[in-house]
Amino acid sequence: MQVIVIEGAVLELFFDLTAAPFRKLRPLPGSQSGSFERNAEQCRSRRATEANQAAVRVVTRVAHALPMLAAIEGLIAPNPTFAVTTQIEIQASPEIVWQTVIAFPEITDPPAWFFRSGIAAPLRARIEGSGVGAIRYCEFTTGTFVEPITVWDENKRLAFDVTEQPEPMFELTPYRHIHPPHLDGAFRSTRGEFRLEPLTNGGTRLTGTTWYVLEMHPQTYWTLWSDELVHQIHLRVLNHIQKIAEPGTTFTQGLRIVFCGSEDFEEVVGIEGADHAFALSAAF
Repeated sequence: MQVIVIEGAVLELFFDLTAAPFRKLRPLPGSQSGSFERNAEQCRSRRATEANQAAVRVVTRVAHALPMLAAIEGLIAPNPTFAVTTQIEIQASPEIVWQTVIAFPEITDPPAWFFRSGIAAPLRARIEGSGVGAIRYCEFTTGTFVEPITVWDENKRLAFDVTEQPEPMFELTPYRHIHPPHLDGAFRSTRGEFRLEPLTNGGTRLTGTTWYVLEMHPQTYWTLWSDELVHQIHLRVLNHIQKIAEPGTTFTQGLRIVFCGSEDFEEVVGIEGADHAFALSAAF
């Protein structure tokens, strides 16, 4: 859409430049005053109309092609595993942060507007047992994620699989207890982890990562939304952990790192923070 707007602006500038000499010409003796100006203006208007019509035709063709592209992508391209990583720094030791990572009380901060619109928002987390094999339950507004612990490296790393999960959102509908089948399996979280890194100032860098599969096409478009929503879920949890571990802290922008790849190979496709956004590639 931006390309079309830019092309339209370039065409309009071209018409301005080509019509300018006619506006400067003086009418010949005996000719009707202003005829050159009117002719140039009519020419410019006609060409601008043709350019707008061409832009509409391009948009229409793209709109018609998107469903076909989505269908082809779904047939020939397997659903890759995507991952979103968010980082914050907390002015508290890893020992203190760890206790809030494994389980945290009710999040009382008002949810953002998109969470209020029906997107699943985190509420609280509890854990049964300790060590590998313990079960962590992360409760959202739409239900509970069941997360068996696979890595328990105290004060350093907590990793888990996701064996059960609720719907990713509520449908905005006047009817209650509606179950839209198109949401089944469209977004599926597969695993997650928290990493705690001690800082030289006595604080902790806390990194949360979620791996997920998205069965919506074209994925190039839909992952723009899903990555950002996962990042916002991370921030809501990490900021809450920070608020508990570091009293007096109310806000952290955080850093988002977007991954795309398989379980064994991941490619960093973008990093976004509070004041910068740039892309890079790397293998891990």
